[in-house]
Amino acid sequence: MIAFPNIDPVIFELGPLQIRWYGLMYVLAFVATYVLVRYQIKKFGLKKLESHFENLNFILIICLVVGARLGYVLFYNFGYYLKHPLEILATWQGGMSFHGGLLGVVIGGIWFCRKRGLDFLETADIYCVTFPIGLGLGRLGNFINGELFGRVSDVPWAMVFPDGGPAARHPSQLYEFLLEGVLLFVILWTVKSRRPPAGTMLGYCLVFYGLFRCFVEFFRQPDANLGLFFGFMTMGQVLSGFMIVAGLFLLATRNWKRPVM
Repeated sequence: MIAFPNIDPVIFELGPLQIRWYGLMYVLAFVATYVLVRYQIKKFGLKKLESHFENLNFILIICLVVGARLGYVLFYNFGYYLKHPLEILATWQGGMSFHGGLLGVVIGGIWFCRKRGLDFLETADIYCVTFPIGLGLGRLGNFINGELFGRVSDVPWAMVFPDGGPAARHPSQLYEFLLEGVLLFVILWTVKSRRPPAGTMLGYCLVFYGLFRCFVEFFRQPDANLGLFFGFMTMGQVLSGFMIVAGLFLLATRNWKRPVM
């Protein structure tokens, strides 16, 4: 067993204002996405996208936050929020869903691209390559907070989390950091250099993230209020399954013989 590092989630305080590691991870993710998307736009000469870049970023950030919150409400705790609708706005209490955030970004991206005459799939390919950075940093934030920990385990690297009871558990946040963050970024950044047909990167992103998430869910503690579907599937696996199907469909429709632009 390895001792949990027990890092203070608060970096420092300025009066009533708290600067937290989790919030810092979000800021770093947004900055990294901004820099890498702009780099790709310049590299591939996407002039039209460049002219709408700032406005698109603003829309996507809003859609990400709104989608992540509504996704949590609908997918993970609908009964509670149905009885307490005003608490939907209380995002400071926690409760954000990755799948909801992804759906919000996709809907917002499609809407913006249609309004501005941009190719959605080409735009999505540019953004989704940076997507693992935010995922990886977010999982590090979860680990520092001691939340979203794994199931009880006796592996040598198991840890006792502050809110996880006395039993040692899988540090599943670190598994997700390595798979959904580091490995997924390496895969997508490597493939994108080949400039495959529009939509291919988005397809790979959906498929590989879905597979990695489904795998890690076997080590992650299921949501107490939901339990397991069919006796073995978590809500995360159900939602990730839909991602895999969507990604495979997208990849199956790509024309790999199209000349590289």
